[in-house]
Amino acid sequence: MIKFNVPPYAEKAYDYIRECVENQKICGDGAYTRKCNEWIEKKTGTAKCLLTTSCTHATELAALLLPEIGPGDEVIMPSFTFVSTADAFVLRGAVPVFVDIRPDTMNIDEKLIEAAVTERTKAIVPVHYAGVSCEMDKIMEIADKYHLAVIEDAAQGIMSSYKGRALGTIGNFGCFSFHETKNYSMGEGGALLIRDEKDVEEAEIIREKGTNRSKYYRGQIDKYTWINYGSSYLPSDMNAAYLYAQLEMAEEINDARLRCWNRYYENLKPLAEAGKIDLPTVPEGCVHNAHMFYIKAADLKERTELIAYLKDKDVMSVFHYIPLHTAPAGLKFGRFHGEDRYTTRESERLARLPMYFGLTEEQVDYICDVLKRFYE
Repeated sequence: MIKFNVPPYAEKAYDYIRECVENQKICGDGAYTRKCNEWIEKKTGTAKCLLTTSCTHATELAALLLPEIGPGDEVIMPSFTFVSTADAFVLRGAVPVFVDIRPDTMNIDEKLIEAAVTERTKAIVPVHYAGVSCEMDKIMEIADKYHLAVIEDAAQGIMSSYKGRALGTIGNFGCFSFHETKNYSMGEGGALLIRDEKDVEEAEIIREKGTNRSKYYRGQIDKYTWINYGSSYLPSDMNAAYLYAQLEMAEEINDARLRCWNRYYENLKPLAEAGKIDLPTVPEGCVHNAHMFYIKAADLKERTELIAYLKDKDVMSVFHYIPLHTAPAGLKFGRFHGEDRYTTRESERLARLPMYFGLTEEQVDYICDVLKRFYE
């Protein structure tokens, strides 16, 4: 069976984790947490990176850093996303306002955002699906016009860019995921990217349970105390050690994934040209990270049959998000602005194919052959 996902692993991880244990420093903000933060800062150019226990917590932390968001306020986002995108703001009492997606990239349709802005709107949350950027120029233009914050859900976007700028560094805040299904993993984990230096100290306080302990550890104060509300968003340094081993070989992992992605695309192009399937779109100015490879079947019925056929041929394939506005919590906490032309229809067509570091060219070729046989 060709698995849908295999978590990434680097050989040095065992040595780094052992070092944490031997140094008797396994809690948060140890040496490897700092190494990961510094690597991401250097790679992306963000003012500050703070490793977190998950991308969910990174998004919650971003929401807490925006005190203007409270009960009854509105936050614009796509419905085609993971629940954490909305949860972070629902926890603040805000209302997720869902906007339709573009069928080519599965990202929020930037042309529909401005019409959804009201006097209660406080933020926009673009989700960079599959590591392919939203149209950030237009989104930032709208945000500037209406004085809105922008929180980039770049859970799938590390190593991707938009017009030369790393995803997660364009809005006020960006959020990465290092879940086991992502390109680089620490099991469960994430990171908050902070664009503006003025937000760093407050982020450190909230991340450290509302205390100024980060300044204490840096020797800037002689004791720490409770300053503000907060929670515990620090991952274990052992998790960070597991991640750092992969970051050291990030280019190798990225290149391998891109080779598989390109091989899928070239092999399946004839099926797309024959009108059997749709392939992913990467707009000009976007550099993606091969986070996933998906195809689109004709409809839900065909997709269901396709996934079953692939499984019968020892290939694991999965669908993705159920649109949030159709879920019980989405109906309870949010609302959909405008017409759902593409969100539901396109989500029902999408099937994700195996994609992970270690997937071989022979396996990709086999998967493509199975797909061709299905469509024969």
